[in-house]
Amino acid sequence: MTAPTVPAARTAQALEARRKKTENGLARIKDTLNQMIKARTPITMAAVARAADVSRTFLYEHADARSLVTEAMSQAAGRRVQGRVTEQAEIEASWRERALNTEAALKTAHAEILAQREQIADLLGQIRDLQTEWSQEDITRIITDNGALKKQVRELSAQSKSLTSKLTAARENVRFADKRIADLEVQLTEQNQDAT
Repeated sequence: MTAPTVPAARTAQALEARRKKTENGLARIKDTLNQMIKARTPITMAAVARAADVSRTFLYEHADARSLVTEAMSQAAGRRVQGRVTEQAEIEASWRERALNTEAALKTAHAEILAQREQIADLLGQIRDLQTEWSQEDITRIITDNGALKKQVRELSAQSKSLTSKLTAARENVRFADKRIADLEVQLTEQNQDAT
C-alpha cells in the first residue's frame, strides 16, 4: 500500500503557517526581552518562555531565539556589573566627600582650639597682672585719673544741657520765624488782591 500523496499547495501552506508562527514567536521574544531589560527583570530561559508564550524547546531549537536570549542575558549582566560599578563609585565619592568635610572641620576645630588657648593665656596674664601688688604711686595716679575723668564727665554733661537748651531755643525761633513768614505772605497776597 502506498502513502497518500499530499498536494504541494497544502505543503506550501503548512510551511508558510509554520514560518509565520516562528516569526511571531521571535517577535514576542524580542518584545519580552526588551521589556525585561527595561524593567531590570532577571532573564532566564524559563522566564522568557513564560512571558513570550513560547515553549522552552522553541527557545533551544531555534538558533535565532537562542541567540536573542543569550545576547539579552549578557547585556543584562553587563548592565548589572555597570550598575554595581556606578553604585560603588557613588559610595566611594560619598565617603571621599565625607572625609574631605571631616578634614576641613578638623582644621577649623584646631584653629578654634588654638585661638581659645591664646585667649586663655591672655586672660591668665591679665589675672596675674591684677593679682600683683599696687604701689602707692600707682594708686595715687589711678585716683587722680579717676577724679579727672569724673570732672570731664560733669563738664561734658553741663555742655550737653547747655547745647540742648540752645537747640530747643533755636527750634522755637525757627518755628516762630516760619509762622511770621506765613502771616506776612498772607498779608501780601491780601494787599495784592485789594490793589487789583
